[in-house]
Amino acid sequence: MGLWEFFQDEILGMKWLNRLIGKFLSLLGIDIGGRFGGSIQFFLYDVIKITVLLCLLIFIISYIQSYFPPERSKKILGRFHGIGANIISALLGTVTPFCSCSSIPLFIGFTGAGLPLGVTFSFLISSPMVDLGSLVLLMSIFGAKVALIYVLVGLIIAIAGGTIIEKLHMEKYVEDYILTAGNVDIDSPSLTRSERLKYAKEQVFSTFKKVFPYILVGVGIGAVIHNWIPERWIETILGSSNPFGVILATLVGVPMYADIFGTIPVAEALLAKGAQLGTILAFMMAVTTLSLPSMIMLRKAVKPKLLALFIGICTGGIILVGYLFNIFQFLFI
Repeated sequence: MGLWEFFQDEILGMKWLNRLIGKFLSLLGIDIGGRFGGSIQFFLYDVIKITVLLCLLIFIISYIQSYFPPERSKKILGRFHGIGANIISALLGTVTPFCSCSSIPLFIGFTGAGLPLGVTFSFLISSPMVDLGSLVLLMSIFGAKVALIYVLVGLIIAIAGGTIIEKLHMEKYVEDYILTAGNVDIDSPSLTRSERLKYAKEQVFSTFKKVFPYILVGVGIGAVIHNWIPERWIETILGSSNPFGVILATLVGVPMYADIFGTIPVAEALLAKGAQLGTILAFMMAVTTLSLPSMIMLRKAVKPKLLALFIGICTGGIILVGYLFNIFQFLFI
């Protein structure tokens, strides 16, 4: 095993933990080769692995995020114009909150502060879809190549979506109270290193409490798929034999609510059962970007026509990416 494979499998993937849990369950007399024992092993392994990675990633990302409060983020974005502003906005979204619902208040603040609408939408798309945490977790399951491509296409969707909205001049479809709110910046005093560490620690506890229930649900669903649902069912519905698998996965993902940490165990189980890679990633993108609760929140800030355009751009982009990934998988993996 090469150094990179060791890092990916044993450090990020924590395969040693899976083996350890398997030995422990076997000592208890549980058959890990059976459905019930396999489900327990899958559940314990994924919950512990994702929890450890989650807490570590939240701490690191929150520490980085402490350098980019709304005031500073707005100043950074205000220096750029055109597609350059969309690119910076999408990149800035990678170091901000972990789900679409927590990104929308920042989107409202940026829009009310006078930033171009297309720029703020690039941020709104990239923030839940692509973040540093998703990159690391995706690498732990799918490998570096797939993880990097996922992040790249997510950024492309964010940049393209914001640019389209900007070119269509949709400002009149933002609710009036947002446009007339004026400058909503807050003071952002310089923090000491100890204050940044304290902030990061607080974010770990706060985010973990909100996210952990979705991890349990996601891992539970993944355990059922992994050990109880016949492989031929998954292959029939989401495999290469169904040309509409990507569309179906996207439509199923939209009404759900979770973040990347809750969807990855489901994706891992689907991949093991023979679902196509692009179909799985389309499902993940739909869940994290277009969840029903976040769309309800966004409707309070924008009018139906702009909301429909946003959903249409994201859905179309996600479906396109899903099919491109399936082609990539067929040709190169």
